[in-house]
Amino acid sequence: MEPSICVLELLGVLFSGGAWLCSLATTLMSTWLTLSTDLLPTESYELGLWETCVVQELGALECRPYDSLLGLPPDIMLARILMCVTLAAGLLALLLAIPGMHVVNSCAGRLEDLRCKRAMKMAGGALCLVAGVLGLIPVSYIAHLTVLRYFDESLPELLPRWEFGDALFCGWTAGVLHLVAGTLLLTSCLCLQKENCNSSIPIPLVRVQPGRPSIRTRSEYV
Repeated sequence: MEPSICVLELLGVLFSGGAWLCSLATTLMSTWLTLSTDLLPTESYELGLWETCVVQELGALECRPYDSLLGLPPDIMLARILMCVTLAAGLLALLLAIPGMHVVNSCAGRLEDLRCKRAMKMAGGALCLVAGVLGLIPVSYIAHLTVLRYFDESLPELLPRWEFGDALFCGWTAGVLHLVAGTLLLTSCLCLQKENCNSSIPIPLVRVQPGRPSIRTRSEYV
């Protein structure tokens, strides 16, 4: 196997692991949106998927979870569901991609086992792409709504507006890393398939010489 294929596999798994950690941090962070106002300069507010927080000027943080699941805003509910699905897809992609790597001795080396490893790695790469798309949807949707509400001319100018928080940028990073990881894993599968097609295939030939009971075999390569 070419070293470049092993490098693609390792990079794909590393990017996939980093993307999953970023997705987990995005889901748990309470800084999806932030708000500060001149009326209360000593306080700022943070909005997350699971709770809202008030940050005091001295660094004190007070968070309060949402009271009702059914009473959540539709955008927060959608973001919760999609981020949880993203975490599940990303974790499953890792569990499939790691044993599917050829540097991991998870199979005995038979042709059927090698095909199984390749199928597992392809499934992991595809799930990484799915996780990347699913993770980018809620982050981009909430960012889109925030921009619309920020520049809404029907609201008074003195009314404070929500702005982007750190969790949105972390979510965008996770989505991009998932897409890169899936691309690397699938590329390694394509390169491996091309290498197998170009490799020589042993064809055993049996040659029987007349007058002798013994059979001599010889393998030639085409």
